[in-house]
Amino acid sequence: MAACPSVPLHLARWTGVAGSIMLAVAAFLGGALPSSPHRVTPVAVWQGPNGPLLIAVWTVGLGLLAWAWWTLRDRVPSARWALVTVGLWLVPLLVAPPLGSRDVYAYACQGASYAAGFSPYEQGVSALPCPWLDTISPIWRDTPAPYGPLFVVLSGAVVALTDSLVGSIVLFRLLAVAGVALTAAGLPVLARRCGVPAGRALWLALGSPLVGVHLVSGAHNDALMVGLLVAGLAVVASRPGRPGPLLAGGLLLGLAGAVKVTALVAVPFAALAALAGAYSVRGLLRDGGPVVGGAVGAVVGVTLAAGLDFGWIAGLEQGGLVIAWTSPPTAVGQTLGYLALPFGWHIDALPVTRAIGVAVLALLLPWLWWRARTGEPLRYAGLALAATVALAPLFHPWYWMWPLAVLAATIRRADWAAVVALVASFLVLPDGTGLPRYTKTAGAPLMTLFVIVVAVRLVRSARAARRPAAAEPGGVRR
Repeated sequence: MAACPSVPLHLARWTGVAGSIMLAVAAFLGGALPSSPHRVTPVAVWQGPNGPLLIAVWTVGLGLLAWAWWTLRDRVPSARWALVTVGLWLVPLLVAPPLGSRDVYAYACQGASYAAGFSPYEQGVSALPCPWLDTISPIWRDTPAPYGPLFVVLSGAVVALTDSLVGSIVLFRLLAVAGVALTAAGLPVLARRCGVPAGRALWLALGSPLVGVHLVSGAHNDALMVGLLVAGLAVVASRPGRPGPLLAGGLLLGLAGAVKVTALVAVPFAALAALAGAYSVRGLLRDGGPVVGGAVGAVVGVTLAAGLDFGWIAGLEQGGLVIAWTSPPTAVGQTLGYLALPFGWHIDALPVTRAIGVAVLALLLPWLWWRARTGEPLRYAGLALAATVALAPLFHPWYWMWPLAVLAATIRRADWAAVVALVASFLVLPDGTGLPRYTKTAGAPLMTLFVIVVAVRLVRSARAARRPAAAEPGGVRR
């Protein structure tokens, strides 16, 4: 789809500002407020206070913001223009209540647990009890924290400093803004290394509605994780073959993994990007060693310094409690169950399809790394993160920011990644109600069909790549 060259830049900029203001209004009308009910349905939101007005303001505001971002994706005049515009879009959301998720309240309660001397990896926040327990969805009150030790320490510090829910939300939001700032600082470095215009990279990664709604307004810790991830990759990419900077880049990547473990997926690819010359085992040990060592050292060091253990790895399993068709393996399992019903069979295929997804990922990541040896390791790092999101048992819209931030700066045509971000932006309501939970009978089969189409195209592409070139007359190959 081509951009709209007839739309003036200033019109798109201020259209996005108008959309952001409308989203801020929606946050006050019925965002993810502490007092809002849990586990509501889309119908309940419509029938609730300000329901029709809330949905209208939210939809129009999100549509305006998404349109402005999409329209300018190929014609951002400069990096400075992109940053100023994104800043204008974020200002209204900084002063409004949270949107799209209630996770920030879970952060506060887990921080309260840690500040009180409890390990959030050993018990749920209901064991404290947290003074703000009623703000958290019941499904997450008795589950261990799935976040890394660095974020647990930061959460504890936030609660200790503020001792209030509103103050905690403000500081968590400032941490998110710091993550966005780190991303903005690192993206131009990656873009220059990969031959991508810096302005376009900044626009695709930071102008997305996912940033304003979920990373900043929702104060998701993914913002900090992505910021540290991009910063680490930028340091490695800018100083290949230099042990000191490579160690520093590895430390940043490890800190990203100490916020959310999925950031560590990029570490093996960063080790390849650290090579000063062509790939060799000796070169990988010499230049990649400091990156890997720094990352591992950061994770272990933060864990020990925090007085915690690695229980957060077990907490990752709690994501399976949410069943939504936005995860392709989950959608396939749901669809198989639907197909069996006419035959009188009641099967639960989710454990099998989700396990297959994890197994495919376990094979795909090493294959991508192997390809990256002679390719562009930073681009493959983005693809690896995309595969991790796609094959995981659970998908939340803000998860897509992991690969989008890297892909925006490392591939020249990232429209497909932008389309995913565009669609994902509309998957939740302002109070955090997830639409996929209530559209599974249609969404799961459609996602399954999409998976089949993508799989067929990948197989055909692989066969075409292996097919030998046509021989020229005389048996000489081109």
